[in-house]
Amino acid sequence: MLIAITMGDSSGVGPEIILQGFKKQELPSDFIVIGDWSVMNFCNRLLKFDVPLRKIGDPLAWKCDAVNILDLGLLQEADIKVGQLSRASGYAALKYVEHATELALAKRIAAFVTMPINKEATRLSEPEFTGHTEHIAKLCGQTNCTMMLASDKLIVTHISTHVSLRKAIDAVQTERIVNVIKLTHDALLKLRPRQRIAVAGLNPHAGESGAFGSEDEAQVAPAVVCAAAQGLDVHGPFPPDTIFMQAVKGKYDAVICMYHDQGHIPLKLLDFEGGINVTLGLPIMRTSVDHGTAFDIAYKGVAFTRSLRDACALAVKLA
Repeated sequence: MLIAITMGDSSGVGPEIILQGFKKQELPSDFIVIGDWSVMNFCNRLLKFDVPLRKIGDPLAWKCDAVNILDLGLLQEADIKVGQLSRASGYAALKYVEHATELALAKRIAAFVTMPINKEATRLSEPEFTGHTEHIAKLCGQTNCTMMLASDKLIVTHISTHVSLRKAIDAVQTERIVNVIKLTHDALLKLRPRQRIAVAGLNPHAGESGAFGSEDEAQVAPAVVCAAAQGLDVHGPFPPDTIFMQAVKGKYDAVICMYHDQGHIPLKLLDFEGGINVTLGLPIMRTSVDHGTAFDIAYKGVAFTRSLRDACALAVKLA
């Protein structure tokens, strides 16, 4: 089962984490890197990792005795701006993702794992870019998809992701919530023995019977009733300030969150290094590390590798 790892922004920690992961034998034996040979080679030399590298032009040319790099030839050593915002790096990072998506759609790879992109850098060439999840979904022609963050301690999925709070509130619609509940249930079939799903409310105290907003009664509660009527083990809406504690204690297997930070904050607080990003609802399998480019520590050899290790393992499991 061939897995691809996109290199991420060359100004950040992506290249060194891949090299470190290989050196520590944490990565699958059958993987390739989609990126630039020049960047990986520069990082390898600079940090004196002495990892064997192989440049390949076709995914099937990989061999398990080295880090095989499907070289797109977008960057040269002179283009590398360590720890700095770079238009060239942002552009290249997105192209790695697009190439991985094309290979997955063509079934030339079983799944792919994305290393971090710096959104600000990528928007210098793609002003409308909001994030991996939305961009890959667009490439796949899918609208019914969602972001899941998964760790051993907590699993959350999202009604909306990279939008303003105003737009996030507007996105809280019954049909959308039902779809995310179903996507979450289907993923849990592969991840957990049980599929008990809790739905967090949008407003404080889940609206407290309309005292703090009408969305929970008008949109969220009907979605829970609808999904439960289809045989899913789903409950809510619950006050957001307590439901994550109940999930961590084992009462629920996943929590449906109404917007980006409602799910990201508890997951990253509980397990920042172990959180994995999964895009549900696509015809392909993509997972991602759940950390950023970390420009401040780039090319210092100190970035943790656990998230990449776990993202690769989850990609294999779900694929």
